Amino acid sequence: MADMDKLVEELSKLSVLEAAELVKALEEKWGVSAAAPVAMVAAGGAAAASAEPVEEKTEFDVVLKDAGPKKIEVIKVIRALTNLGLVEAKTMAETAGAKVLSAVGKEAAADAKKKLEEAGGVVELA
Repeated sequence: MADMDKLVEELSKLSVLEAAELVKALEEKWGVSAAAPVAMVAAGGAAAASAEPVEEKTEFDVVLKDAGPKKIEVIKVIRALTNLGLVEAKTMAETAGAKVLSAVGKEAAADAKKKLEEAGGVVELA
C-alpha cells in the first residue's frame, strides 16, 4: 500500500491541466471513458423516472364529514346535488362520512364541495 500512497501523493501535485492530460492518456491506453459511467447513471435515472408515469385521478367521491351548524342549508344543497327526498337528504346530512356523490369528475366534485362548504358543511374529496 505504500506505493499507492506515493502515487496518490504524486497525483495530488498535478495541475488541473496535467490531470486532464493524464485522464486522456489513460482513456486512450485502456480504451475507456471516464465520463461513461456518469452518463449511464444519469440516463438510467431519467429512464426509470419516465417509466412510471403518475396517473392523475379522474373520479372523486364527495364525502360529507359533518353537516356543521347550518344543517338545514346543507340538506338543501344535498337535495339539489342528488335529487334525494327530504328524509334521505336529512339522513345523509346526519351521517358522518356519507358519500353525497360517487365517482364524479374533478370539476363536479370541486363544485359540490364548494357548495356544501358554503352551506356550512365539512367536506372531503376521496
